[in-house]
Amino acid sequence: MTNPTGITADFRSTAEVCRGLASSRLIALFACEHGIHGQYQAGVKFEDERDAVLGLPVYSLYGRHKKPTPDMLVGLDTLVFDVQDLGMRFYTYVSTMLYIMEACAENGKSLLILDRPNPLGGIVCEGGLLQEGYESMVGAWSMPIRTGRTLGELARMVNDLKGLGCDLDVIPLEGWSRSMQYTDTGLPWMLPSPNMPTLETVRAYGGTCFFEGTNLSEGRGTTRPFEWIGAPWLDGARLSESMNKHRLPGVHVHPVYATPAFSKYQGELCGGVRLFITDPQRYESVNTGLLLLHEVNALYPQAFRWLAPPQEGSRYFIDLLTGGEEVRRSIASAAGLRDIQVSWGQDSAAWKELARPYLLYT
Repeated sequence: MTNPTGITADFRSTAEVCRGLASSRLIALFACEHGIHGQYQAGVKFEDERDAVLGLPVYSLYGRHKKPTPDMLVGLDTLVFDVQDLGMRFYTYVSTMLYIMEACAENGKSLLILDRPNPLGGIVCEGGLLQEGYESMVGAWSMPIRTGRTLGELARMVNDLKGLGCDLDVIPLEGWSRSMQYTDTGLPWMLPSPNMPTLETVRAYGGTCFFEGTNLSEGRGTTRPFEWIGAPWLDGARLSESMNKHRLPGVHVHPVYATPAFSKYQGELCGGVRLFITDPQRYESVNTGLLLLHEVNALYPQAFRWLAPPQEGSRYFIDLLTGGEEVRRSIASAAGLRDIQVSWGQDSAAWKELARPYLLYT
């Protein structure tokens, strides 16, 4: 289970390394969202295929199936998981990992996770816990939005607390500590998905991803995805002034125009704002995103709207992203914003204590 981020420090792919192991035989590849080569845009479903370089089947876990079927696992002893995560609940790779754990447990296969750094460090957690009934591909288990944990630590925690019984082994990182940002590791940054090109994008993503559930562009189709949000009816100068009055730590909000080349408002000139993260250690991505939602609601009550559920009876996408209905129902008012901030702060503090026994790094 890998993608372009599954590389060594000297740029060799995990799949190539596994194929060269004398004591093992590589028999299949598994692909999460965006594909085995990172070739698909967000949300694009794809089918099984064959890898032209390795000549192996590539099983899609972002199409008809979200977890491996028994047929996919025939002849397999151990599934190796190696992708770079972002440390955010709604980035789908963590959900795919949990579904793989379930499949391995159900089919008597072992799972080997090659751990990778949380690019935002391992100390800060933000956001409320996912509520029961809001599980989806953008949130498969009750964790905060910004987890503050590596995938290996999350896997150990879920395996125990959910009682999955997965035969799990985690190969831990060497030399990584919780206070390290990705830039401190000296490792190459390979974009884990088409709209996650830089670490600046990753830092902003934890809050601006909320706008995927709204009628604002979250920056897809611009050169600054997730660092910029906007819409044709939005006055960036007005929004930036309202945001900067909050004196949020580690960020400056600045008016910027953009014309998305694809996705929302393709080819339309949009007013908007760009987030300049001035201090990554102090920056609170989730809280910044909440305040952005609140200010846009307050400034543009007639123009702003949540994207409607795709079909009758299904969830609003913003509810799946935020883990419940509170944001959609309450964010417009100052009192509602404060209630969410208090509740989410309590959830994050409780999560840190719950996760403590499963930490692999200090």
